[in-house]
Order: sequence, then structure tokens, then C-alpha cells
Amino acid sequence: MPRYKLTIEYDGTPYLGWQAQANGGGVQNAIEAAIASMTGELVRLMVAGRTDAGVHALAQVAHADLAREWRTDSLRDGLNGILAKAGQRISILSAEAMPETFNARLSARRRHYLYRILNRRQPSPLEHRRAWLVPRRLDAAAMHEAAQRLLGQHDFSTFRASACQAKSPVKTLETLSVSRTGDLIEIRTSARSFLHNQVRRMVGSLELCGAGIWSADDLQAALEAQDTRRSGQQAPAWGLFFAGVDY
Repeated sequence: MPRYKLTIEYDGTPYLGWQAQANGGGVQNAIEAAIASMTGELVRLMVAGRTDAGVHALAQVAHADLAREWRTDSLRDGLNGILAKAGQRISILSAEAMPETFNARLSARRRHYLYRILNRRQPSPLEHRRAWLVPRRLDAAAMHEAAQRLLGQHDFSTFRASACQAKSPVKTLETLSVSRTGDLIEIRTSARSFLHNQVRRMVGSLELCGAGIWSADDLQAALEAQDTRRSGQQAPAWGLFFAGVDY
């Protein structure tokens, strides 16, 4: 049975997250419906990383097993035509034929996320639901310096959602960088895997460092406490982007 890797971009604003919902509303629902419309097959997509309601994707990856072989450009373009006609805010960037050993989730070696903060008083209609509007001035250099305290292998329980289903809170954070261009602050992070809401809670804590409320030592103390009550606020979903996967 041919296996296809789909690289997907989507605006998470109108969706209830990646995962298929019983009554629809998930990004997965929309893509599986498009596949069914094009191929006549009911498939279940396997994804590299689920995203919550409102979270976007620049290069999400999923795989699907189809009954027959398709030209990859025809599969990509056909699905995009169906998604566009249905008014979905989803694009299939590429479709690739893969061996049966490939698994979008299990084969992933590294996942990348981007978080965007618009650091100014005035809201932006162009960045609406694309960045977290933070009016108070943030020191991106201080945020970056503090962020380095989170690198490496740690128990990240402080930044874990109560509903997180991960077997262990211990994760290895490979990169965490903060940079500013004008009013836009970008936070980029990479790891093999993350806890549920880990990125958004880390961002909320780094925001306190940027505002001068926390020092780097305060952030490290919060991490070492392994207590969700010590985390900063959870940053809103709409500033977060699933940026890509390494295999």
C-alpha cells in the first residue's frame, strides 16, 4: 500500500486544533475529507505533532496510506483544489512517496516551533491572530540570555499542561533563541519532543524576563521547582507556529 508524506501549512484560527473531532472542526478532519473526495478512500492521517486550537503550522508533516499509486504533484494539486473550494485555510505544500518504514510521528528526530510576539502598544490588523500583542517594552536580549538556562535535559514539569499525556516530564531542549526585528520578537525552539503547552508556558515565563520582572535566576528557579504554579502565564495559542520536522 503506497505511503505518502504530506507537508502542510495552515492557519489554525478557525480550527479546533489538528486532531479530528467527532463533529468535525479539526485540521485533520478537513484533510481526510479532501482525501476521501479525491480518492474515494477513508484514511486516517498520522501527524508529526498535534497542535492545539488556534495554533498555526508552517510545515506540519503527516502521512497517509492510499490503495493505489498517485503522481505526487497530482495528489498535492488535487487536494489543494478541494480544500480551496471548501474554503479551508490549509495548503498541501508537497506530497512525497515514502517507504512503509516512514512514520510521520515515530520517524521524527527533531521538531521546531516558532513563537511571535508583537511588542508595541498599537494592535496590528495584519498580525491579528498571528502574534501575541504585548504592549510593555520587552528586552529581547535579556529574554535570550535567560532562555539559555532552559537548554539541555531537564524535568520540565513547571511548563507542563495538567492534561499532558507524556509518560515523562523529562525532555531535552536543543535550541531556544530570542531575537527582535523592529517591533517583532521571535522565539525559536527545537527538541525531539515537547510536553503539552511547554512552548507556550516557556514563552510566558520569558516574557516576564523581558519585562524585568524575572531575572534569569528566577527562570531557573521556576524550572527547578518542577511545579506548574511557578510558571509564568501561558502565552496565547495564536502566536505559536509548528515550524517544521527533521527526519
